[in-house]
Amino acid sequence: MAINYLDSEKLYYSFVSGAREVIRNRKVLNDINVFPVADGDTGSNMASTMNSIIEEARVESSVKRTMSSIADAAISGARGNSGIIIAQYINGIFMSLRDEAKVSVSSFAQSVWDAVPHAYNAISDPVEGTIITVIRDWAEAVYRHKDYAEDFHDLLSKPMETAAESLKATTGKLKVLEDARVVDSGAKGFVYFVEGLTEFIRTGLLKDDFKTEDMTLSFDEYPEHDHGKPSFRFCTEAMISGEGIDLSGIKSSLHELGDSLIVAGSDRRARIHIHTDKPETVMQLLKDKGRIVQQKADDMIRQYEALHARRSKIAIVTDSIADLPQEFIDRHQIHVVPLNLEFEGTSYLDKVTMTPEVFYPLLDTVAEYPKSSQPGIKALDGHMALLSSVYDSIIVIAVAKVQSGTYNSFLKASEKLAGKGARIHVIDSRQNSGAEGLLVMKAAELIERGMSFEDIVAEIERLRTNTRILVSVNTLKYMVRSGRLSKAAGFAGKIVNLKPVVSLDEEGKGTIAGKAFSTKANTQAIRDMIKEDNTTKGITRYAIVHANDESRADDYRRMCVDLLGREPEYIMNISTIVGMSAGAGSVAVAYMWGEEV
Repeated sequence: MAINYLDSEKLYYSFVSGAREVIRNRKVLNDINVFPVADGDTGSNMASTMNSIIEEARVESSVKRTMSSIADAAISGARGNSGIIIAQYINGIFMSLRDEAKVSVSSFAQSVWDAVPHAYNAISDPVEGTIITVIRDWAEAVYRHKDYAEDFHDLLSKPMETAAESLKATTGKLKVLEDARVVDSGAKGFVYFVEGLTEFIRTGLLKDDFKTEDMTLSFDEYPEHDHGKPSFRFCTEAMISGEGIDLSGIKSSLHELGDSLIVAGSDRRARIHIHTDKPETVMQLLKDKGRIVQQKADDMIRQYEALHARRSKIAIVTDSIADLPQEFIDRHQIHVVPLNLEFEGTSYLDKVTMTPEVFYPLLDTVAEYPKSSQPGIKALDGHMALLSSVYDSIIVIAVAKVQSGTYNSFLKASEKLAGKGARIHVIDSRQNSGAEGLLVMKAAELIERGMSFEDIVAEIERLRTNTRILVSVNTLKYMVRSGRLSKAAGFAGKIVNLKPVVSLDEEGKGTIAGKAFSTKANTQAIRDMIKEDNTTKGITRYAIVHANDESRADDYRRMCVDLLGREPEYIMNISTIVGMSAGAGSVAVAYMWGEEV
């Protein structure tokens, strides 16, 4: 039966049909993904975008409201370059659609054509020969055919030939596609979308072979093309909400921070995508443009290395509580999963979108003290699945389980994968900060020496009891504000000018290792403990970490060099999550003994 008008229900199900077709073919899209970065996730990102349409969009009382629901869902779930571009194109259709009881052939054709500039304007530097070109060519063909089309099927079926030709032509328009002998992955995803949409218009039915797929990307879906490392480190995305959001202003303010910049949405909700080395700067700019309601920052360098340049068949994974220099992390390709830091109403990623340099100057200015939380289960499951598909085995070294639910989150993720044959061991470090970092450092060195998976696990579990951290807390006010110390105890400590030495017990619980009533006495107490442990146990390595106080850290370096006769493995600013409890000005010495040569 000919369809001459689209009501709310037909409009909704046609977009759902298109979304299903993209999800059904996501692995094909991952296989051919080489632009703008060969990170093999275009299909998964577009599928995530489409999945939001299926889960969140609703049939409303009018076609305009239904299209608004579809557009909001697409923007909300948009991921990746192509996912955000297609979401903005859908949003453009909503903004261009007239508020009528039913949508005519002519009105729909006009809307899909008028939506094209919305998609182009979202992209900072549009590249022809990609999804945006195929969107334009298809929309133009639909618009040209509107005065001749007998019904909706006729309107949409003939432009499919134009879309197919435009898709085929992408290979010759970009050298990276020509070298890989593939079409643009995002463009092919759009063609799948309009194929699904057109099929519903033709039959009035949704295909019955659709199954909700696990949206987790596996590295075995990646193409085997030879490509260099990404130009920037982090694929950074955020969604902000508010009133009067200035999309052009956002695009201008972020333009110099990276590439692949896309700003999509409306004056009340916007989705931002950028490849950058400074995700923390991106977020600090965005927090003044609206309320940040979602954010992510994927390490494209580490993803690329896992696929194309692995140093070992054993992966090391840890969390952001482990304080270890980035240079060492990069040299040994250590995978770091950030914890979440709830700060000023926004959930940031520790050490990635919220860094010590940004965090500490703001700490005394906020009315509501920050809180921390473990990594999100869905993101962690996906990350671990990626690694298990490319490494023979994985060793996870997590912050003490009595301090955080992070260990249990890692354990649950590994148990799911173990049922599929993955070889993963999750170690409760029973430590945090620099002490956890030293254990990760040791594991990386053992891998480099060629030690077996089982022996490395055994050695790290032995050494976790031979590792200690001593923290000089400069003031108790941060421990009180973070809830680690009661107000009454904090007040009493302030009265007597208490300067405690904080450490961890055998399970990893915080404990008072010594009490002092001046900074000088506190330092002397730590000196005496280090000297005693070195005399009785023989300290083999140590590190110094601090909460934004390089001067105190250097004082401790000189003290330790005098005691131990060698420089520390490293000196660095601590995790913002550890720092919010210890407080600005704190300094700690972490050390290890009993290592086998």
